[in-house]
Amino acid sequence: MVKVPWMLAALVLVVGLLLDRFAPQPYTGLPLVAAAPLIAGATLSFRSALAVVCVTCVVSVLVDLERGRPATPLVVDLAVVSVIGVLALTINRLIARQGRDLALARDVAEGVQRAVLPEPPRMVGPLAVAAGYTAAQAEARIGGDFFAVQETPFGVRMIIGDVRGKGIAAVAAVSIAIGIFRHEAESAPTLVTLGQRMDEAVNKDTARSGPVPAMEGFITAVLAEVSPDGETLSLVNHGHPPPYLIHDGQLVRLDPAVPQLPLGLGLGDLTPDGPAPADVVRLPPGASLLLVTDGVTEARDRRGTFYDPLASERMRRQFSDPDAVVDALTEDVGRWTEGKRDDDMAILVVTRRHRPPPIA
Repeated sequence: MVKVPWMLAALVLVVGLLLDRFAPQPYTGLPLVAAAPLIAGATLSFRSALAVVCVTCVVSVLVDLERGRPATPLVVDLAVVSVIGVLALTINRLIARQGRDLALARDVAEGVQRAVLPEPPRMVGPLAVAAGYTAAQAEARIGGDFFAVQETPFGVRMIIGDVRGKGIAAVAAVSIAIGIFRHEAESAPTLVTLGQRMDEAVNKDTARSGPVPAMEGFITAVLAEVSPDGETLSLVNHGHPPPYLIHDGQLVRLDPAVPQLPLGLGLGDLTPDGPAPADVVRLPPGASLLLVTDGVTEARDRRGTFYDPLASERMRRQFSDPDAVVDALTEDVGRWTEGKRDDDMAILVVTRRHRPPPIA
């Protein structure tokens, strides 16, 4: 791939010189000769582009001398090639500067997101943990997907969610959402109460933000809690794609018994008697809880068909650890979409260890 720009510049230069040498008057190959430095300036390093500019100027003079052209046309041809060469070198510098600025901006953005969304701990209570984040585009490493895992007096609590928006505004919203979760997860006696407190906090933050709130109104999220002994898994789903339970080569989607509204819209859930209780399932030793954002469930193939983990043979097998689940799902979605994505994709996997952690 590195040789392609060199070959293209050389080809254009050679074709231009051949036309300049053999084309009938008044036709010349000067436009193609002058195009060689432009190609080099846009695709090669500064030194390489400078070498192409110098070679083009020398060759242009030699061809004019060989053809016996008068001094005035010779000088005009040299001036044209020289001016275009200078323009090509200027373009080369501008492209290099923009590349450095873009790389710096991307690094800063990625650093900000890593500070806001750090990697979860590898081991928490009775669980092994793994997470993955894939941006929709390499140029945009920040988005509104987030996750967090925290050990609390009530067990290990976790969240995966999606705030609306992209870019810096999304990072600010993610920071707020994770901060609210970490604060309230330590004291809320139940997962339902945790959801209520988060909903109230998001509403207050939205009201304080004025006409352009960072949250843009709501967050979809799944709240999960694993009991201290690892036996019991509780779930509350606030308008988010449902999680999956993986065990003994089986993949089961954990749909909510009662749909809940996203956080920030007011917990006016669909039950007349107040908030619905959390869904509770058993978490056997070796079983994994897979939580995803809509970048997974809304990934499309070339026919526009949505990706479904339940229909994937690759996901219906026994996994050795949570990292294997993250890697398998990321690769499977990539194959399904042929590497093209329209949304960011966050994955959080917790696996109940076969042996309980030692008592401190």
